[in-house]
This record gives sequence, C-alpha cells and structure tokens, in this order.
Amino acid sequence: MADPVISVQDLGIEFFRSRRRRMQLRELLFHGSSGAPKQTFWALRNISFDIQPGEAVGLVGGNGGGKSTLLKMIAGVLLPDEGSVTVNGGVAPLIELTGGFVGELSARDNIYLTAGLHGLPKAAIEERFDDIVAFAGPEVRAGLDTPYRHFSSGMKVRLGFAVVTTLDEPIVLVDEVLAVGDRAFREKCYQRMESLLADGRTLFLVSHSEKDLRRFSTRGLYLKRGELVMDAPMDDVLERYNHDLDAGA
Repeated sequence: MADPVISVQDLGIEFFRSRRRRMQLRELLFHGSSGAPKQTFWALRNISFDIQPGEAVGLVGGNGGGKSTLLKMIAGVLLPDEGSVTVNGGVAPLIELTGGFVGELSARDNIYLTAGLHGLPKAAIEERFDDIVAFAGPEVRAGLDTPYRHFSSGMKVRLGFAVVTTLDEPIVLVDEVLAVGDRAFREKCYQRMESLLADGRTLFLVSHSEKDLRRFSTRGLYLKRGELVMDAPMDDVLERYNHDLDAGA
C-alpha cells in the first residue's frame, strides 16, 4: 500500500466560546478585565485517519460537527492544539465562498495571485487563463477587471472553482460551495470533479447533498460534536447518519 497523502493522528483543536476577545474601554477603566466568558470547547478531538492517493472521501455530519474545521486544518489554515496533520503533496482548497481571494484586487489579478501562490509559473497561468475564464462563464469574463468584492456569490464560486480545479495540486478540498451555483454550472463542476478523480487526484468533499456524496465519494467520515464516530463506505455512513437524525441523537 502506498504512503497516505493525508495522515491525521489524535487531532484536536480548542476554541473560545466567545468571539469577543478584546476588552471594551469601560471594562478596562472600571474592572481592569474583560467580562467576556473565557470558557473553551474542543471543536475536534481524538481524530485519527489516513487517506490514500486517489481516494474520494466525503465528510458527513450536522452543523457544528467540525467538518469545515477539519478541512481548514488539512489545508493548513488552522493549527492543531493536539495531535498532528501530515499532508504529503500540495492542496487545492475551495473551503469558503471567497476561495481565499483578495476583495480589493480585480478578478484578473486574483487568478494570477492564487495560481502563483500554488506554484504555477506566470507562463503556465497565461496558458490556462482563457480556459479558467471560459469555465467561470461570461459574467465573470465581463467583470475581469472589477474588484472581486463586487462579485455576486455565484460569480465568486464560479471563479474560485475554475481557478482551484485547474491547479496541479494532487489533493482537492471542496466545502459546500456547489450549493451556490446554478444547475448548469453545478453540472460543469461535477464533470470537472469526475475528471480530477479519473486523473488520480484525492478529493475531500463536504456537502449536505446525499446525491453529491454518493456520486463522488466511496468512503465517508462521520463527524459528530467534534468526534469521528464512523469511518466506512459512504453508503454505510449515510445510513448511520440518517438513523441518528431520525432518532434525534
């Protein structure tokens, strides 16, 4: 068996419950300390699994289960408080609506910036530029020199998916973004994802669509309240997840 492209061992990350981390002025003057609660919780804990090259894995679980947090840790956006994440190969992440693009830059500049940060030389970006824009669609082409922050949600997804899936990275992370595009664009995305899998890429997919999960993922990881409760074939994982939903568990 080949070495895993992703190895997660005893992974854990702890968050503060309150987002208000800085003291307000009146608290500083009258109390000398913040009144914000300091309780923490483990968003993920005791998570372990290995992913082999070319696997298609779907993350299953309710809101707050830790799916997006796990993808961000694999992408290197978040660092663990416990355990480790080892990724053998580059990652092409589309784990939020903006795709990591810079709002003040034009769509054109974001294409060059993002692709360049992932190691594509300028000549390769220019060679792929027209294909990226064609995939994103005519609305994006018309707004290439418009600041990215002025794009609609749908246009952001189109551009982000077009750029990320044209990269040469062996691991692709996709988090819920397909729910935003229209039906015709989703089908284009599906075809692109099937092409990536046929090319031997490794896919990590978060989706609330059982149809999408069954279509692309042969293996499922079921996260519940920050814990990995099942790692099995996708059909078995979805059956367990639906059973828990029906039981109110």
